Amino acid sequence: MAPYLLFLLHLLLVFSATTTNAAAAAVTISPTSSPPSAPTPSSSPISSSTLDPKQLRALQSLNIPTSKDPCTPPPHPSAAAASPPPKTTCDSAAPFRHLLSLTLSDCSDDVALSLTALKSLSTLTSLTFNNCHVTPIHFPSELTSNLRSFTCINSLNKLTGVWLSRLQNLTELTVSRVSITASGPSIILANMKLLHSVTLSQTNLSGYLPKHTWHPNLTSVDFSVNHLRGKIPISITRLENLAHLNLSSNSLNETIPTTIGDLTSLQNLSLSSNALVGPIPESLAALPELTHLDLGSNQLNGTIPKFIRDMKNLKYLNLENNNFHGVLPFNSTFIKGLHVFKVGENSNLCYNHSSFGPKVKLGIAPCDKHGLPVSPPPAKDTDPDGAGDGSGDDDYENVQEKKHHSGPSKVVLGVAIGLSSVVFIIIFLVLLSKCCR
Repeated sequence: MAPYLLFLLHLLLVFSATTTNAAAAAVTISPTSSPPSAPTPSSSPISSSTLDPKQLRALQSLNIPTSKDPCTPPPHPSAAAASPPPKTTCDSAAPFRHLLSLTLSDCSDDVALSLTALKSLSTLTSLTFNNCHVTPIHFPSELTSNLRSFTCINSLNKLTGVWLSRLQNLTELTVSRVSITASGPSIILANMKLLHSVTLSQTNLSGYLPKHTWHPNLTSVDFSVNHLRGKIPISITRLENLAHLNLSSNSLNETIPTTIGDLTSLQNLSLSSNALVGPIPESLAALPELTHLDLGSNQLNGTIPKFIRDMKNLKYLNLENNNFHGVLPFNSTFIKGLHVFKVGENSNLCYNHSSFGPKVKLGIAPCDKHGLPVSPPPAKDTDPDGAGDGSGDDDYENVQEKKHHSGPSKVVLGVAIGLSSVVFIIIFLVLLSKCCR
C-alpha cells in the first residue's frame, strides 16, 4: 500500500508543476494579454520644449514653423515644409531657456509680425530677416533696447530711416536689397553710438554722406549701390579703427580726401563707379595693410603713383576707366603678385615694353621712345568678333613693323621705273625712224 501512495503523491506533484508552468507561459505569450500600462508622456510641444512657453507660443502666433524644441532644432528639416523652421540660439537658463538670436528665411505668406508676440521675444539680441516679405511694425521698446544685431536682406518690404533709427543699441546693422526712405544716412546713424559695422547696400538711399555722425567704434562701412552724392567728407578719415570702406556705385564727386591715409587700419577701399576727380592721394602710401584698392570707373587723372608697387599686401587693384596718363610704374613681378589687376580704358596711359613680356595684355598701349602711347592701328573690318578681346596690345607692338612691310621696297620700285623708261625710249625711236623714211 505504501508504494502505491508514494506513486500517487509523485503524480500529484508532477501535475501541479505542469499546471503552474503552463499558466506562466500563457501570461507571457498570450496574444490577448496586455502589458501593464505605462504613463503616456504628453504630446504637447510646449510641455516637451526647453524654451520658455511664452516665447514658444509667440513663435506659433506669428505663424512661424517651429520644431518640437526651437532651442534644439532638427538636424534635417523637412524639405516639403512651406517655410523652413527658424535658426535660433538660446541661453542656458533653467528651468526654461530664452531666445537670443532668431533668423527667419524664405517666409511663407502666413507669417505676420505682431506687437504682443515681439514683446515676448524681447530677450533677442540678434534678429535676421532673409527673403521675408512681411510688413514691418514698431518694435516694442524692450526688444529695441536689447537688440545688438539687425539684418534685413530682401525683406520687410519698405523701410524708413526713422524706423531704423530706433534701434539705437545696435553694434551691427545690415540692410540690403530693401528700399529705404530717408534723406540720407545721417538720420539712421545719428544715435547709434555703439555701432561697429554698418551695411546699407542697394537701398535706393539718397542724400549726402554724414559730416559729423561717424562714431569712433566703426570698423566697417558699406554704402554701395545707392544714390549718394556730394563729396567724401574729411570726417570719415578720422575713423582710426575702420578696416573696410565701400562707397562704390554712387554719385560721389570732387576729389578723394588727402587725409585718406589717416585710416591706418584700412584693408579694403572701394570707391569705384562714382564721379571722383583729381589724382590718387599720396597719403595712400601710409596704408600698409591695404589688400583691396578699387578706384575704377571714375574721372581720376594724373600719373599713377609709384608707391602702389610697394604695397606688399595688395591683392586687388582696379584703376580702369579713368583719365590717367604717363608711364605705368609697375613691372611684371608686381602684377603677377596680384589676384586681380585692371588698368584698361586709360587712353593716355602706356606701359614700358621692356618691363613686360612680348605677349602682355594690359588693355593699354605700349610707350614709344617719348613715353607716349603708340597710336593704335586701323580697325580691322575682317575680324569684328576680335574687338575688345585684349588682343590690341599685340597690334600696338607690330605697328611699326607693319609700316615697313606695307608695299614694295624702294629698290624694286626704282628698277621697275628704269626698265619702263628704257622700253619707252626704244619704242619711241622705232616709231621715229619709220616716220623719217
